[in-house]
Amino acid sequence: MNRALIVGASAAGLAAAETLRREGYEGTITLVGDEPYDPYDRPPLSKQVLAGEWPPERVRLRTSEELGGVELRLGTPATALDTINRVVLLRDGTTLPYDGLVIATGVRPRRLASASADTGTGTGTGTPHVLRTLDDALRLQARLTRGRRLIVVGAGFLGAEVAAVARKLGVEVIMLEPAAVPLAHAVGEDVGRVLTEAHREHGVDLRCGVSVTETREGGVRLADGTEIEADDVLVAIGSVPNTEWLAGSGLTLDSGVVCDEYCAAAPGVYAAGDVARWHNPLFGTPMRIEHRTNAAEQGMAAARNLLSPDAPKPFAPVPYFWSDQYDMKVQAFGHLREHDEVAVADGSLADRRFIAAYRKGNRLVGALGVGMPPKAIRQWRQSIAVSAGWDDAVRPSSA
Repeated sequence: MNRALIVGASAAGLAAAETLRREGYEGTITLVGDEPYDPYDRPPLSKQVLAGEWPPERVRLRTSEELGGVELRLGTPATALDTINRVVLLRDGTTLPYDGLVIATGVRPRRLASASADTGTGTGTGTPHVLRTLDDALRLQARLTRGRRLIVVGAGFLGAEVAAVARKLGVEVIMLEPAAVPLAHAVGEDVGRVLTEAHREHGVDLRCGVSVTETREGGVRLADGTEIEADDVLVAIGSVPNTEWLAGSGLTLDSGVVCDEYCAAAPGVYAAGDVARWHNPLFGTPMRIEHRTNAAEQGMAAARNLLSPDAPKPFAPVPYFWSDQYDMKVQAFGHLREHDEVAVADGSLADRRFIAAYRKGNRLVGALGVGMPPKAIRQWRQSIAVSAGWDDAVRPSSA
């Protein structure tokens, strides 16, 4: 392999590029990104950047100079992949040949229908915000001034983090969530209620069981016809994998780029990060994970397997994610979705200081901690990694 091409210049793509060099690869590396910026970190966008605590340059992961051994093609998204001739076409008409390819194009925010003739750029009243890029964060940050009103559509982790920052800045927040209990599908109803109550205690007007059908000039419209006014609206209702450019490539696309346990999507083609849907042999199920730690780890794994196609290693991580909301530090290991049971293994839900364990079948598959020392939650990772039995790993206690 003499020509390595990585499409996607965020955490996963950057990790892949740097891993190739660390592993001794001496050929060319081209890193393609649709944004005009050097690779940067996304988790601080909904926290420190949105709060105005960090300047934009602080989220940069590497400068162009620090990536001197990598050719950067920034601000020019890929538009097509030809796996037969092994070339990628860019929007500017450039054709990039490759011997090995890593796809790391991530996701984009899911949007709502809009009754106003807006562009979706979040520049003022009538144009709903989303939060994925640095530009998104800076546009919303400029609008979050004391006394304004923000509607957050969606009470998942992203919406919750934005709500927490907005309240800290003195913004009135209305958070609208279609589920009866936010995050119940992911963390369980009891844990979801704990996280929900924290928002209400901090003055968020959280309305559950409410469906938003469209954004409009100066607010949103609900399914029952009710209209709610606000200065700004943030839509945080999930994401869509960036795979449209791969149509006709021959790759299998199903809620992401479908890969095997080695992150391989086709001969010489691997995927990593938010866009990759791969088989995780540790849990025996396909996964597509939108978390920062996984992006970096999978980028490294994809690069190593690209270099060693005859002796690949399965990518079988214990997923990890975290979230900061008010004074709560939420940390989790494992695969919490589709669990069969949740049990409080340490601490108390009432005190908002606990570790919840998650069961699937007869094994421990996840653990989530709120307000606990990092060491307390990290020790659960090993039990999950060795597929510990539920009865051996957990001694449930009531909270």
